[in-house]
Amino acid sequence: MISMYQFARPLLHLLDAEDAHQATIALLKFFPRLKASPDPPDLCVKTLGLSFPNPIGLAAGFDKDAEVFEAMLKLGFGFVEVGTLTPKAQPGNPRPRAFRLTPDRGVINRYGFNNHGHAPARARLEHYRQSGIIGVNIGANKDASDRIQDYVAGIEAFATVASYFTINVSSPNTPGLRDLQEPKMLTELLARAIEMRNKQNLYKPILLKIAPDLSHAQLDDIVRIARMRRVDGMIVSNTTLARPTMLKSPYRKESGGLSGAPLFTASTQILAQTYLRVEHQFPLIGVGGIDSPERARMKIEAGATLIQLYSALIYEGHELIQKIKDDLSKTLQREGITLSQLTGRKAKHLAQR
Repeated sequence: MISMYQFARPLLHLLDAEDAHQATIALLKFFPRLKASPDPPDLCVKTLGLSFPNPIGLAAGFDKDAEVFEAMLKLGFGFVEVGTLTPKAQPGNPRPRAFRLTPDRGVINRYGFNNHGHAPARARLEHYRQSGIIGVNIGANKDASDRIQDYVAGIEAFATVASYFTINVSSPNTPGLRDLQEPKMLTELLARAIEMRNKQNLYKPILLKIAPDLSHAQLDDIVRIARMRRVDGMIVSNTTLARPTMLKSPYRKESGGLSGAPLFTASTQILAQTYLRVEHQFPLIGVGGIDSPERARMKIEAGATLIQLYSALIYEGHELIQKIKDDLSKTLQREGITLSQLTGRKAKHLAQR
């Protein structure tokens, strides 16, 4: 039987990448929603003080304004991360700003944190009454005079509705944003964000999302500060500014962050390197280039307690979620192990690739 995605993909791929994304959001909002099969108990992950029904999450960037998070949970994701959200609405960078690299199964985007601001997203999240896990990815407005204060405002705005927070200092599409990964700025940012979190009545985990384009020395500093400031976890990694030589698409020279299959090797290597540096002090979420059950498993073996998808949905559709679940369950049963025993077991090897 032809799937919903197999039917829709040729039509969506006739559109500009951003128009196709907006059409997908509209379809998810107004058409009947599928219901995924129940998750097997062996895929439940207890981490960050939360109980995830399965380890597969939707990465930030898909549901920027918290419009379809409930639909995505019903498609089988174990958690959804909305955003990136900034205090004020902003249009982002000029179009065109998203490009499908179809021969490479990748995407380049230079959106620039386009979103409608905190207030509309918070209102939608306040109306959600189910038990799904919804992370909120927060960022800074391009024109902010105090970018750190924008992150603090995000913690305050979503404190009662977020399951966890992601501090996004690693997008390459807002000029100067990655400067917040430098030691002095990162130390201040985490201190102020955690201070605001601690003022709230409800404790919500704070995760730090980093870039894949880091030197060993930079990664050493970031992990040291994250451990010192006692963040609850890290997400590895965001999109890359690098352009692997094997790219074939005519869009390969477009500026912006590269995601999808071409990002897999670099993001998995830095994930493994981060895992070894963290020394089990907090969990990691692995993201970047997961487009098959085998790659999902490799992310976990590199050190990810949880994983996230986004770009692969463009090429594989939502059926990929169930394929990954089936593969993970079979692997655990075949080897007689748990997900926690799978996590990081090949980190030393993958860190050196």
